[in-house]
Amino acid sequence: MTEAQAGMASGEVPVGAIIIKDNVIIGRGHNTKEMDHDPTAHAEIVAIRNACATIGDWRLDGAILVSTLEPCPMCAGAILHARIAVVGYGAKDFKWGAAETKLNLFEDVRFNHITNAYYSPSLECETMLTGFFKQLRQPHG
Repeated sequence: MTEAQAGMASGEVPVGAIIIKDNVIIGRGHNTKEMDHDPTAHAEIVAIRNACATIGDWRLDGAILVSTLEPCPMCAGAILHARIAVVGYGAKDFKWGAAETKLNLFEDVRFNHITNAYYSPSLECETMLTGFFKQLRQPHG
């Protein structure tokens, strides 16, 4: 949640992610799309880049990624490419979810890597996201 709050504080959609390997956080990230003018700057991608820099390798075998929001297709693809073992998320993404809601890239056995995805409902994650968008839609007068 700390990463999501950091993103929200800078005007980003409040999504945050961490990557854990051997019980140590090796990567962190929050959305920076608006700030970086980069459509790939999702929390999961930022956390993957950070984790890879931390360990000096693009392979994150055995790592766990925890995100406040269900990964989109781009992030799910990056997670598979990075060889992350497990993904957990606290809120479903009804527009872009690629772990279960719209499609499930992780269960496609045609890929050469398997990532297990788990949805662990979090009222805090859901409330932060819905509150952000509700405030965004309010007229500024």
